[in-house]
Amino acid sequence: MSRVRNGPLVGLAVQFVLLAGLAGTVGLGPVGWLAGSAYGLVLCGLLRRALRSAGAAGLGPADRVTLTRAILVGGVLALTVDAGGRSGPVAVLVPLTAVALALDAVDGRVARRTGTASTLGARFDMEVDAFLILVLSLHLAPPVGAWVLAIGAMRYAFVAASWVLPWMRGALPPRYWRKVVAAAQGVVLTVAAAGVLPPAATVLVVAGALAMLVESFGHDVAWLWRHRPARRPAVARAAHVAVPVEPARRWTVHQPV
Repeated sequence: MSRVRNGPLVGLAVQFVLLAGLAGTVGLGPVGWLAGSAYGLVLCGLLRRALRSAGAAGLGPADRVTLTRAILVGGVLALTVDAGGRSGPVAVLVPLTAVALALDAVDGRVARRTGTASTLGARFDMEVDAFLILVLSLHLAPPVGAWVLAIGAMRYAFVAASWVLPWMRGALPPRYWRKVVAAAQGVVLTVAAAGVLPPAATVLVVAGALAMLVESFGHDVAWLWRHRPARRPAVARAAHVAVPVEPARRWTVHQPV
């Protein structure tokens, strides 16, 4: 069995073990099993495809840490979906989330120390982060309000917009505040899910996190708009006026550098 196939399949097997453990402890129902299993299968398939596309021989040390985080996110998803809008088993859901967030600081450090940092690893890490935020938003929507879903959907809306607006596909410059805001979302949503704050305080804190996220995405969209590639000027043509063309003269359009 190739290493490309082995890593994702091991992750899938561990995902099923985690689901079985949740079923034996907190009583994971059929809906939770279905959600967790579907997530594990999709994760395995996408990861195998990404590894082959990148020409990677297999998962690196940091990728294995990220895969562990992804498996924990699958457990959080299963618990959230199984709750069906009710208050889920917070005593299990919050620790799983906390460990997944804590490992977010580990995979990058492992990649740097082992010299195995890669574009694939960075993308894998980012997708796991984004999906965890989406799942936590789903978990908090019933007690806090549907508006909290905007936190989880923000990044996916940004990606969808880039499919329609080519100028949004530009590379953004590094920005420390963007990292702070991204990290704050997971911490705030986890604290809110733990139920340690009064309802009013929970709403206020989550609303503050959403405001920070809107500002961060708004700043990035504005930057991309200001630095969008200039369009080539269209050549005006008169409908009823014949303009002689000199064969020896050629018009060139200079793009800004």
